[in-house]
Amino acid sequence: MTNRRNFLKNASLLSVAGVVAAGSASAATSNVNTNKTFGLQTWSLNRELAADVPGGLRRVAQMGYKTLELAGYSPQGRIGQVPIADFKRMADDAGLSIVSSHVNQPEGGLHLRSNLQAHLDYWKTAADHHASIGCKYIIQPGQPASTRSTQEVAEVCRHYNEIGKVVNAAGIKFGFHNHEGEFQRVVPGGQIPLPFGRFPYGRAPEGARVIMDMMIEETDPSLVVFQLDVYWSVIGQQCPVAYMRKYSDRIKLLHIKDVGVLGESGMMNFQKIFETGYSIGVEQFILELEGVPQQFEGVKLCADYLLNAPFVR
Repeated sequence: MTNRRNFLKNASLLSVAGVVAAGSASAATSNVNTNKTFGLQTWSLNRELAADVPGGLRRVAQMGYKTLELAGYSPQGRIGQVPIADFKRMADDAGLSIVSSHVNQPEGGLHLRSNLQAHLDYWKTAADHHASIGCKYIIQPGQPASTRSTQEVAEVCRHYNEIGKVVNAAGIKFGFHNHEGEFQRVVPGGQIPLPFGRFPYGRAPEGARVIMDMMIEETDPSLVVFQLDVYWSVIGQQCPVAYMRKYSDRIKLLHIKDVGVLGESGMMNFQKIFETGYSIGVEQFILELEGVPQQFEGVKLCADYLLNAPFVR
């Protein structure tokens, strides 16, 4: 799986470089709907934004983004090197609303129930910081290492329910964001997840379950929501549209992503993804861009794609 991911990212460097060189002027049209609402995950600019955060956020707003999802939170109350209250002020000045934030789990992962109280203390601090800036969601971006069996996944789900209680008490929703690994299967007593894809003639091992399905089905809907990353779903050999339909009451946010710049790879059916997202009441559509050499230019090309796409509202 690592080789495949590296291949896709390397391919994106070649395709995006050509697109960026051509400039974004060709994407602009005189009848673009600039009232569309979509957001940007700030990790997309993790190398370039730090040089001038207020100026960079103004550039993001000028591109057409309306909302932000933060990355780089630390329990000292910072986003990268910027105090979270200052980041909020800079976003407000740019005309951007902070709606969500990716918050990584504490060091050590969720391996043993003996860690639970330390984790709850961490998440309470994170929730309080984000509540102070009016953030609606804090999202854990990826599963812990200890999801090798159905028992371990079930234990993680119990942790997530407890974290959800703490985060919700601050007036924020706790959520989970997938990568491709969550679409592997686990079995009772397993030591390693099973490969992606369908088993021949449906002959999955007895008791095998998809990790993502377990996470959704064994967490409390009132405590845990989900942010579906549509690109990593495809890499995990799952249809994001089918997942949205199957779990329409649990998926509240989408990460909109492609191999590189949106619409350049041919891998993603964004029209169907957006149409389904609207139909099930997805609240936030958030662009994330990775693996491009010039981040601001890549993010601008993605905004042009969304502004010109007739299926984006």
